[in-house]
Amino acid sequence: MRRLEYKWLVGITFVLALIMQILDVTILNVALATLGREFQAEPAQLQWVLTGYMISLAVFIPSSGWIADRFGSKKTFQAAVIIFTLASMLCGLATSMWMLVGSRVLQGVGGGMLVPVGQAMMFRAFPANERAKAGAVLSIPITVAPMLGPLLGGVLVEFASWRWIFFINLPVGAIALLFTVLFLREETTRDPGRFDLPGFVLAGAGLATLLVGLDQGAQVGWAQPAVWLSLAASVLLLGGLVWRELSVRSPMLDLRLLGDRLFGTGNLLLLCMTGAMFGVLFLIPLYLQTLRGVSPMFAGLTMMPQAVAMLATTQVVSRVYGRIGPKRLVLAGFGVQLLIGGLLQLQDLSTPLWALGLILATQGVAMGLLMTPVQTATFAAVSGPAMGMASSMFNVTRQVATALGTAVVATVLTALMQHNQSTVDSSVPAMAAEAQLSAFHGAFLVSVVFAVLGIVLALRVRDADAAASLDRPDAAARQGEPEPSKP
Repeated sequence: MRRLEYKWLVGITFVLALIMQILDVTILNVALATLGREFQAEPAQLQWVLTGYMISLAVFIPSSGWIADRFGSKKTFQAAVIIFTLASMLCGLATSMWMLVGSRVLQGVGGGMLVPVGQAMMFRAFPANERAKAGAVLSIPITVAPMLGPLLGGVLVEFASWRWIFFINLPVGAIALLFTVLFLREETTRDPGRFDLPGFVLAGAGLATLLVGLDQGAQVGWAQPAVWLSLAASVLLLGGLVWRELSVRSPMLDLRLLGDRLFGTGNLLLLCMTGAMFGVLFLIPLYLQTLRGVSPMFAGLTMMPQAVAMLATTQVVSRVYGRIGPKRLVLAGFGVQLLIGGLLQLQDLSTPLWALGLILATQGVAMGLLMTPVQTATFAAVSGPAMGMASSMFNVTRQVATALGTAVVATVLTALMQHNQSTVDSSVPAMAAEAQLSAFHGAFLVSVVFAVLGIVLALRVRDADAAASLDRPDAAARQGEPEPSKP
């Protein structure tokens, strides 16, 4: 039997861990109501099951690159898998709400290192001109896990026990750990220097307060003093982080990487891409359940065309990326996103659900067109030793983008709901429903705004800067454009 190449062994190992991590996030949402009844918890207490994990991620994602450079990528990834799996077991064994919250915080420690370190190892294993293939591999768990999570969570909660939504991580984590021990090699990376304690504190505290502020603003309203205090504190802490990291020789989070034109633009494109996607994916289940009376399980099934189309498109894009280059693919992706925004304005209370399924399939095409080119191009000019720090930065952007996209969409929807309902007679069901539909139409336009910003930013992308990731890396020289600099 022919032995798999090392790059594919790294890919399989990372995919296993990523499935565990993403499945855990998506499967939990279905069980929150059950957890509230089990522990007789108030909504504010229950929220800490999610918030505690999010804060822990915020602390350890920025520092994951330094930790991997200091102790070795394999050891760090192995520790992350062990911590996440052990914490999953503790979550399943929890006998109180605060034991569950504490176990979730421990899960966040593992999850915060798992994704950035695994991504860096994978991108080091694949040559630059094959990283689009790596992106196609990553699209499998990113697509399949969110699709299966709510469905699997519903089945486990209804027919087994809520504890199994955590215990299900144990066999996956065990296999990922086995692959890590047997197949992964320790990597030689650059000297990270001394531990930057001020940078660690400022990065973790600043990102945590920002994410909590955005989350609470979307939930309880932006007028609450606690929300503004959290956001103001995040501005001060992140401002201090920028000053600190640009003034020390060995920073915890290498912000100088953002000075590279393609890496900096790629992070901004990630922000727009995530915001545009969440403008649709966050709203559709609410729209189906609130206005169309669809059950949560059927709403999840309605989302499946999006996942299938995304997976198929990503596999095609990974094969043509090297010939086409990132710029045209990214422009096409945001262009399709604009089309989706227009089609969603045509949705009304009588539109067949199969028509919405077609729109969601088109959304999957947009996601497939964007995901691999943005990720591959962003890392195209990043050298191997800098990959750990670059991956940390990219995943920080992803966390902020997810929180920001959700907060903006939720805020717009809430504001329009309140405004529209104040202008109609809410005792008339038809008028109230139309007012809510109008609010959803307005909120769907958030994705259009992010898509327009994405198109503007995509015009800054030069295929020559991403030449290393293309099929013919010497294309830049033949086009007479400058070679990209390596951070």
